[in-house]
Amino acid sequence: MGIISFIGFTLLVGIISYFATRKTDENSSDGYFLGGRSLTAVVIAGSLLLTNLSTEQIVGLNGQAFTEGILVMAWETLAAIAMVVTAVFLLPRYLKGGITTVPQFLERRYDTTTKAITSGLFLTGYVVVFLPIVLYSGSLAISTMFDIPDLFGVSKSASIWICVVGIGVIGSIYAIFGGLKAVAVSDTINAVGLLIGGVMIPVFGLLEIGDGSIVEGINILTITNPEKFNAVGGESSSIPFATIFTGMMLVQLFYWGTNQAIIQRALGAKNLKEGQKGLLLGSFIKILGPLIVVLPGVIAFHMFGNDLSNADEAYPTLVSKVLPVSLVGFFAAVLFGAILSSFNSALNSSVTLFGIDIYKEYFNKEASEKQVVKAGKLFGVVLAVLAMFIAPFIANAPDGLFGYLQQVNGCYSIPILTIIVVGYMTKKVPAIAAKIAIILGAVFYLIYIVLDATIMKDSFPHFLHVMAFLFILNIIIMLIIGKLYPRDEAYTQQYTHEVNIEPWKYTKIVGAVICLIVVSIYIYF
Repeated sequence: MGIISFIGFTLLVGIISYFATRKTDENSSDGYFLGGRSLTAVVIAGSLLLTNLSTEQIVGLNGQAFTEGILVMAWETLAAIAMVVTAVFLLPRYLKGGITTVPQFLERRYDTTTKAITSGLFLTGYVVVFLPIVLYSGSLAISTMFDIPDLFGVSKSASIWICVVGIGVIGSIYAIFGGLKAVAVSDTINAVGLLIGGVMIPVFGLLEIGDGSIVEGINILTITNPEKFNAVGGESSSIPFATIFTGMMLVQLFYWGTNQAIIQRALGAKNLKEGQKGLLLGSFIKILGPLIVVLPGVIAFHMFGNDLSNADEAYPTLVSKVLPVSLVGFFAAVLFGAILSSFNSALNSSVTLFGIDIYKEYFNKEASEKQVVKAGKLFGVVLAVLAMFIAPFIANAPDGLFGYLQQVNGCYSIPILTIIVVGYMTKKVPAIAAKIAIILGAVFYLIYIVLDATIMKDSFPHFLHVMAFLFILNIIIMLIIGKLYPRDEAYTQQYTHEVNIEPWKYTKIVGAVICLIVVSIYIYF
């Protein structure tokens, strides 16, 4: 029954995506990379949320909540503020310049080398860190839910290989041969399923705790586990409260405002109004995120206590315990959609970065749009195969690899955020300042990571504090260089008239309300 509903829902998403994208011109850059600049608010919001939500987050954050309680909700709720900042400040500037990739802005503001370094950093992060981890964690979830080893009579490692190849091939077909619109449409359908399925888990969990009453379930949960409902936490917690005011906000701004895999959805908006509405709708739903990625972990702690040796087992164990058998297939299909979404979104962005920023710039300056798209697709196939090959070996990596890799991402996230912020806020800072900031930022952070993991273990401040310090240092360095060696002429951004950039008149009011809700949640807990 589970397998049938799983296959049925997955096929339905594929068929709807096919019919929705038949008329999009996939041979033009805008058509293939940005869905023909035709995405509406609901599609943008759905795609943003599903690109962000994947198995490693649903399983990983609930695992952290199982151990630490709701303080880990900072990763979710603070994202809403970053999305508001992106809608108000960054998106109008992106759409005014008519850019397809974030590094394209860097080329106009600084120079081609800065663009190439940034694209190279993004691509390295995707192929070495992001894509393999999404494939591995997704394969682990699907393999466990359907008990693939038992079903096919294979070993655990063989079942991971089977799932990795299956997810990799299907995700590649969407991302490489369907372009952004196919990715965005399938995301939207799966986002609805994920919201329904994701909310069902804590509902069934609370019903189980409260003997058929959700209100009673909440009462029992909060009374018996008060320590799990403290949003501040202690100094030893994975995210000390003070980090909210330092690096946490910078990581969120990088992720929601400058990360190509995420912002590409908003860049494909049919106009600024739709883009802003999409981001704000997404940010409002993001506030409800802890219901899906934090609360189930606390429910699992109440139900299984110390019986679980591995916190990351909390969510899958809860799902198999409280979800009716008839719904397991549907939920697995939705989870499969979330895995595919994160995989094909990063792959689609990689194809975009390579085709536009590297192939057309360094391999064939005279390339037609059709050739650029074709080269991007070929690169996507190579990248997908590489990611599929690396993914199963993550099983042999030491514990806590994902947390460690999240930390390592700071090597490129903070330097890139720095040069984008300075690029928009100043007019005379030269290209050499951007190159120095990117290289110094990456090198300093890498030195910190190595020292913190070896000879000076745990003697440094929290990595989010270090990120904030390096961000400020990078900005100071760039401003000093800008003062000493300014550009000959001030940079002015040209309006390319790709889309209408008249803002949505309620953007600032709605944005302020969302920020107020986030602050209120923290005050309450």
